[in-house]
Amino acid sequence: MNEPGKIKVEEVDAVAPPPRARVEVDDHGTPVDGGAAGNTERKPDYLEGFLSQKPAQASAGEPGGDLYESVIDALKEIYDPEIPVNIYELGLIYGVDITTDHHVVVTMTLTTPHCPVAESMPGEVELRVGAVPGVGSAEVNLIWDPPWDPAKMSDEAKLELGML
Repeated sequence: MNEPGKIKVEEVDAVAPPPRARVEVDDHGTPVDGGAAGNTERKPDYLEGFLSQKPAQASAGEPGGDLYESVIDALKEIYDPEIPVNIYELGLIYGVDITTDHHVVVTMTLTTPHCPVAESMPGEVELRVGAVPGVGSAEVNLIWDPPWDPAKMSDEAKLELGML
């Protein structure tokens, strides 16, 4: 293994430049050969133009919009009285729909139909969501199908409850 002469060292005066990663184009959009040896015709790299585009702004009522995110933040402030996790992270919120006239409809469930807060929780959700600036009116639809199960909880909720 340590025999002398197994490694060859070659000294050079110059090295050919590596192929260019980007392609320059002339006024007609034709790639220009930069003089690199063996350069074949290649289409321009459009990544720079793609990265310079700004993402389309979501409207206020869509996920990512200001009003939608404010409603979600309000839902994250409501805690289940028996479980120290907010109702959003518990997976009790099945949907938040916001119309163009800022009417918010929250579709939710509870952990069980026999939940002690079955009568008061939807009212609290309606009050909290209705108090969000920009919300015209709020409505809560309490559904039981599909039933809630622990798989609907976020990873944060599972971690908080020691389930991860």
